[in-house]
Amino acid sequence: MLVLLPPSEGKAAGPAHGAPVEPGALSLPALTAARERVLNELTALCAADPDKARTILGLGERLAGEITKNAALRTAPAAPAGEVYTGVLYEALGLRLLEPAARRRAGASLLIFSGLWGVLRVDDRIPSYRLGAGVKLPALGGLAAYWRRPLAEAMRQAARDDGGPLLDLRSAAYRNMWKPDPELAARTTTVRVLLGPARTVVSHFNKATKGRVVRELLSAGELPGTLPELTAALRDLGLTVERPAGDDRQLDIVLDEL
Repeated sequence: MLVLLPPSEGKAAGPAHGAPVEPGALSLPALTAARERVLNELTALCAADPDKARTILGLGERLAGEITKNAALRTAPAAPAGEVYTGVLYEALGLRLLEPAARRRAGASLLIFSGLWGVLRVDDRIPSYRLGAGVKLPALGGLAAYWRRPLAEAMRQAARDDGGPLLDLRSAAYRNMWKPDPELAARTTTVRVLLGPARTVVSHFNKATKGRVVRELLSAGELPGTLPELTAALRDLGLTVERPAGDDRQLDIVLDEL
């Protein structure tokens, strides 16, 4: 099974010392050339014109330090992506707290989408950076559109190698980077988190719930091999799971309380 995750805006500062990122050493090496182009444009823009870069990236003055950080991405110390991302979902996922077997499953099954790197595994070493998928860079244009072509084959190969279902927990901006073709769509399910009898959509706790669900799946043992097995596994965790119109390709997790 593959679990598709968004990144987080919140990122750890990273180690004070250590080796920098090696784009060619990251997972899904077919993306290396595309990664290099985004990295080159981002670092050059932030080094040459910080004010323009801040406008393009949509950052306020208090985040000007992010531009300085982006300009030095080639030489900044790198750390595992699973440690760099620190947002609500990743805090709930708690990779560092997983038992060794669950942590190995995380390394094999979690794919993190990124406006800068395309797709990463949690053990890929990257520096802290700031670049959302909704950004339009001057030369490359909108990043979501930019990534669609290179990700099409890379994700098809990753899904072929895995052979299991795809649990898509990405936010809208990152879903726009890659949409499964009809063959893979039949193996893919998205998740909504709803609250109570009224089935209201949860906002902030949506991310935390998804992080906890992934953690519990990883900790429960061997991951499901089909969408029906995934639905059953979620219910075995004690979750209330509904399938709108009986379709496995969308699952609703219903919470009694937050």
